[in-house]
Amino acid sequence: MAVSVRDVAAAASVSVGTVSNVLNQPAKVAPATVERVLRAITDLGFVRNDAARQLRAGRSRSIGLIVLDVRNPFFTDIARGAEDRAAEDGMTILLGNSDENAAREASYLDLFQEQRVNGVLVTPVDEDVPRLERLRAGGTPVVLVDRTTDDQSFCSVAVNDVEGGELAAGHLTAIGRRRLVFVGGPPSIRQVADRLEGARRAVAETPGATLEVIEMGALTVLEGRRAGEEIAARPAAERPDAIFAANDLLAVGLLQALVMIDDLRVPQDIALIGYDDIDFASAAVVPLSSVRQPATLIGYTAVDLLLRELGDGVPRDERTVLFRPELVVRDSTRP
Repeated sequence: MAVSVRDVAAAASVSVGTVSNVLNQPAKVAPATVERVLRAITDLGFVRNDAARQLRAGRSRSIGLIVLDVRNPFFTDIARGAEDRAAEDGMTILLGNSDENAAREASYLDLFQEQRVNGVLVTPVDEDVPRLERLRAGGTPVVLVDRTTDDQSFCSVAVNDVEGGELAAGHLTAIGRRRLVFVGGPPSIRQVADRLEGARRAVAETPGATLEVIEMGALTVLEGRRAGEEIAARPAAERPDAIFAANDLLAVGLLQALVMIDDLRVPQDIALIGYDDIDFASAAVVPLSSVRQPATLIGYTAVDLLLRELGDGVPRDERTVLFRPELVVRDSTRP
C-alpha cells in the first residue's frame, strides 16, 4: 500500500498541514520540525502525488507537443529545443506523434486537454483550425509549430518554406540542371505544398527548365526508395537530371535506390537535394545537399511564445516568428 501524507504526519508526530507546509512552503516550519518530517519521508519511502496536487491547482506543469512523425530527426530536434526552454521554467514536455493522421492528432489534443496541460504546441496534419480554436476557447493556449496562419489568429513558429523551395530548385537550375523532379507528399501537408510552390517559382524563372511532380503517400525513407526505383527504371533519356526531395528522409531513400544502378551516378547524372538538413544528410554515402531549418530553435521559440501567451499575452505583430532557410551544398549537387 502506498504511503500517505497522514502516515508521514503520524511518524513525525505533526499535523497533516505541517507535512504539507514542509513539502510546499518549508520556510514556514521550524528547522527542527522540517528535519523530523524529512526523516519520516525518507524512512517510509513517501512519494508525493504530484498529479493530484496539480489537479487541485487546476493546471499541470506540462506542455503538450504533437509532431507529424517522431521518426524524423527534424521533429526530434524540435522536441529537444522545446524541452530545453520548458525546463528553464520548471516544466516538462509531453510528446505525441500524430503519424500524419488527423484522428490520432485529435486523440492527443483531447488527452492533453484532459491532462490540463499548460498549453499545446502542434504541427497540424491539415487545416482543421476550428478544432484548435475550440481547444483554445476551453482555456488551453495553442502555438503552431512549423506552420503559420494567414490571419495570425494563433501564435506560430515556422520557416519560410516557399523561400526554401526556391533555394533548392534555384540551386539545381544554377548548376545547369533543367529536367527537375519534385518528390513529396501528401499535398495536404502545408510544408510540402509550400516547398513545391517555391520550386515552381524558381523553375518558371529559368528558360527551358521543367518540373515533374511525383506525389508520395508519406515523407519516409521507404517512400523515397520507392520513388528512386521508379525513376531508375526509366530509360536513361527519360530520367530527370535533378531531384528535389521534400525532406531529407525521402532524399536518403532516393539516394539508396539511385546508387544501386550501375549506369547512374549522383550527382553526375542526377543531382539530388533534400530539405531539413538532418544529421543523416551529411553522413550519407554521397553527402546530401539540403535546405537547413533551425529545428532546435523552432522548438525553443515555440515554448517561449506559449509562456508569453500564458503571461501578459503576445502582441499581434509578434505572434508569427518566421525563420529564413539556409542552403547547404554538399557532394550530391556539386558540379
